[in-house]
Amino acid sequence: MPSLPSLPAPAPDMPHQAFHRGELHAQQRAGMLEKMAAIGPRVIRDFMPDQHRDFFQQLPFLVVGSVDASGQPWASIISGAPGFIQSPDMHSLQVRGLHLAAQDPLAANLHSGAKLGLLGLEPHTRRRNRANGVVQALQQGGLDIAIEQSFGNCPKYIQARKPELQDIAALPAATVTDSAALTPAMTEMIRRADTFFIATALAGDDAEAHGDGHRHGADVSHRGGKPGFVRVDGDRTLTVPDFIGNSFFNTIGNLLVQPRAGLLFADFDSSALLYLAMTAEVIWEGAEVEAFAGAQRLMRFTVQSARLLENALPLRWGEAALSPFLEPTGAWN
Repeated sequence: MPSLPSLPAPAPDMPHQAFHRGELHAQQRAGMLEKMAAIGPRVIRDFMPDQHRDFFQQLPFLVVGSVDASGQPWASIISGAPGFIQSPDMHSLQVRGLHLAAQDPLAANLHSGAKLGLLGLEPHTRRRNRANGVVQALQQGGLDIAIEQSFGNCPKYIQARKPELQDIAALPAATVTDSAALTPAMTEMIRRADTFFIATALAGDDAEAHGDGHRHGADVSHRGGKPGFVRVDGDRTLTVPDFIGNSFFNTIGNLLVQPRAGLLFADFDSSALLYLAMTAEVIWEGAEVEAFAGAQRLMRFTVQSARLLENALPLRWGEAALSPFLEPTGAWN
């Protein structure tokens, strides 16, 4: 990927630069650089406010972004009885009694010092809060996370469906299908989807060399649309509209610097999870962008590997109500 244009360096007396160079470039391209320079340091904190701490503690699941040894990001879901996440103080989360699907990539990526992206989501109320942290300790069925960043997200594009935790012991044995490309079952699951999760990362020597410092690590985010908003082109390519959001550009900014992503699709009618390792391209303008109502830009993903886990998630979901923000958005021809 070509190098990003240079941006003005932060002022020496600026106490907190909230964004790294990829995010800044995306903000600049969207005409939001000056606005976000004022907003970012106010809303992206190095601690969790009490409202966020209470929110995480009531959830039955948590979406986690991690990075494997090769630098590939992965999105995963851990679950447990409400209260399985605790916040003993504003700088930490403790996870106990978690369930993680067998063969979920997260299992191999958890170690002391691992950078994680965290997304707390309560779909039926359309609330979500984000955090980024570092694994401080691991134990059987749990981990301790030191929080480095915490911020809220708006309710846009979240489909309202209520999750209910099932008896984990009653889950049938998980079955796994690994593939270098999308199988027909995977393709059908994606075409029906109204939601997916995306993990990205800014990691390693490249981040440090450019002064991104504490702003590097894993990130995980939510994407929602009308069923069919993810276009499947053959067995290797997905194209997704990117709608207007909070203008942080965490996901897009990471992809501009390190164009790899981990996508996770959940089948809300069963307990299947689909994990995709992807390379990514951001399409800023052109006929395809203009043809999809509401799209600000597109993300195009190429499959590197795919894993479908059946009987993976001990959650059942109520009927979905689509987000009212999706009403004016379009569809693929």
